[in-house]
Amino acid sequence: MDGQKSAVDIVTVDGHEARGLVASGNRYLDVRLEEDFEKGHVEGALNIPYYSSVTPQEKVKNPRFIEQVSSLFGKDEVFIVGCRSGVRAKRATEDLLDAGFGNVKYLAGGYLAWLKSTNEEA
Repeated sequence: MDGQKSAVDIVTVDGHEARGLVASGNRYLDVRLEEDFEKGHVEGALNIPYYSSVTPQEKVKNPRFIEQVSSLFGKDEVFIVGCRSGVRAKRATEDLLDAGFGNVKYLAGGYLAWLKSTNEEA
């Protein structure tokens, strides 16, 4: 095995499903940089950046990401991982699965999908 997670290993939820999980007491982890998180996020979300810096030239992965997540979430805990549009959260979810977080759920479409699900309910 090459160490890569296949798409079937990731449990994907949409905005409606993520809302239901949060409403039933599960927590939401936003993996954007703090300045992006502060522009708008799921109420009650926790923020641990997956990247420590992002520039047009490069993205530098947060070397303490797994350690920081481990300090707030149990490996058996069900929680949702999101970002703005979903790309960063998918990578973070793969790393969390590799680290033994077996119940992590990836929010496809990220915070934008969450917002869209709000508009559809209104």
